[in-house]
Amino acid sequence: MKNRLRHIFATLRAVLREVFDESAYQRFLLRADLPPSVESYAAFWAELEKLKARRPRCC
Repeated sequence: MKNRLRHIFATLRAVLREVFDESAYQRFLLRADLPPSVESYAAFWAELEKLKARRPRCC
């Protein structure tokens, strides 16, 4: 029971990290080989906005 509950919370935490872009930011830091900072977070958001702008809009 304890392991199952721990697994549920770990899964929930991972889902929330994805929803709030924390995991994406960590992947960006690893890919760009940058330390966490205000500047790297700004670069992350700039890249994210650039990617969103290139997506075709439907309807």
